Amino acid sequence: MAEGTIKKVTQKGFGFIDTGNGGDLFFHSSNLEGVTFEQLYEGQKVTFNEGRGEKGPRAENVKLV
Repeated sequence: MAEGTIKKVTQKGFGFIDTGNGGDLFFHSSNLEGVTFEQLYEGQKVTFNEGRGEKGPRAENVKLV
């Protein structure tokens, strides 16, 4: 699993993770594990697997560190 930091959380149920390598990765609330979307905020450390969605790369199995 990779580690990153929550960069942005939207009111629409998705957000972006700063992967630490100069890029951001999309995540959707349906890809969270052990945490609700409402518990997330910018700056939190998370682990995730990189996967592919309909529109390109996305974070899957997102968990708080």
